[in-house]
Amino acid sequence: MSQPNSTNVFPALFILQGIPGLEHAYLYMAFGFTLVYITSVIGNFTLLFIIKIDRSLHEPMYLFLCMLSFNDLVLSSSTTPKMLGILWFNSKEIYSEACLTQLFFLHSFCIMESALLVAMAFDRYVAICNPLRYTSILTKWLITKIGLLTVSRAVLLMSPLPFLIKRLPFCSVNVIHHSYCEHMAVIKLACADTTFNNIYGIVVVFFIVGLDLIFIVWSYVLILRAVFRLASREARCKSLGTCASHVCAILVFYIPGVLTSIVHRFGKNVPIHIHILLANVYLMLPPLIDPIVYGVKTKQIRNRIRSVFNIDFICSNSVCSNMAISHSTQLPDFNPERKI
Repeated sequence: MSQPNSTNVFPALFILQGIPGLEHAYLYMAFGFTLVYITSVIGNFTLLFIIKIDRSLHEPMYLFLCMLSFNDLVLSSSTTPKMLGILWFNSKEIYSEACLTQLFFLHSFCIMESALLVAMAFDRYVAICNPLRYTSILTKWLITKIGLLTVSRAVLLMSPLPFLIKRLPFCSVNVIHHSYCEHMAVIKLACADTTFNNIYGIVVVFFIVGLDLIFIVWSYVLILRAVFRLASREARCKSLGTCASHVCAILVFYIPGVLTSIVHRFGKNVPIHIHILLANVYLMLPPLIDPIVYGVKTKQIRNRIRSVFNIDFICSNSVCSNMAISHSTQLPDFNPERKI
């Protein structure tokens, strides 16, 4: 039976509901989310800046880290500004084209993040299991191909999504019960059978998460086998220490993502604001934690950050004045009439 409130015209705009049920706490959440977002942006830009200016960090591990930091910046910036607009200014309207664009970027960069974690697992495998061939295997050309493959896979998998949504007839209600445009939240508004869209989303999630996790787990099985073959305990601890940051990044990305998917699909009695808060944590936590973990755990980055701040501190106190004195006394004044 056809529904009288359906239309074949795609809505001109959607209304993002935000976090229903927590409107009284919007101001507190806005302050917290703004602080998290600013910290994430500063942290990831700092990593990119440090790796760019230090040529000793132009190695495969840090190039992958640059890709991860850039991906985190885009991932958080694709949803957080609009969410903050809702919390701060109650700006809930979003044009349909902007909604589909946000949806595409959101899911694409989630897929890229997963692929980059796989690439970094491969990097750790080569560094520990084949250290003498590390630079010969992970050449800049191979890293470039991995980066292009990461982007291509995400774009190919997510490009059909906006078109699959636009083909659906939508009801007169255009209110999205979420703080950003997410695939499942948008297709719930359609007045048609969305089985194909649901199956496509589930297949992509299981294909990406399942396949990538298999590669990551297999890499660490080989890493642990190589590590436990080392003679000294100190060497084993040092080798495992190089993987600590990557393991933290894996846990921070996959655990909230899997938990969000489980609650969304099976937690029918869970309040909607819990679903939305988990989804926001899933997107905001990795960009916040990754630069902190790599900045603290990676010795080269930590030392470089310290040296930058030490240089600035010294220059601001005594060196700058000494440089000014030496500059005034180092060379004689130039006199064009003076003969040599």
